[in-house]
Amino acid sequence: MTFEAIRKMALELDNVEEAKSYGTPAFKVGGAMIARLRDDIGALVVRMSIEDRQELIEADPETYFITDHYLEYPYILVKLARVTPDAMRDLLRGAWRSAAAEKKKGKAKTRR
Repeated sequence: MTFEAIRKMALELDNVEEAKSYGTPAFKVGGAMIARLRDDIGALVVRMSIEDRQELIEADPETYFITDHYLEYPYILVKLARVTPDAMRDLLRGAWRSAAAEKKKGKAKTRR
């Protein structure tokens, strides 16, 4: 997968904007990051629950992995050279849903 193909997929999702995170290209919805490029390791960091990421890593450790830095955060690393377009599209949609749900929760709390 190329980052250009990922950019196109991400920007097709509602309210997703391109941004920067730690100086690298990223995608956010409502200010919440859904993905960012880790070109230094040939991967994309994608928002995902810790439980779901463990299942993916166990199912396909050649494509999905984690580093110590991300152990406590709801993200997974995805090797760009191995992920399929369909899988990446599903990952981005899931990350978008997760970020959108978090934003709704935050709005509900501030309204109280």
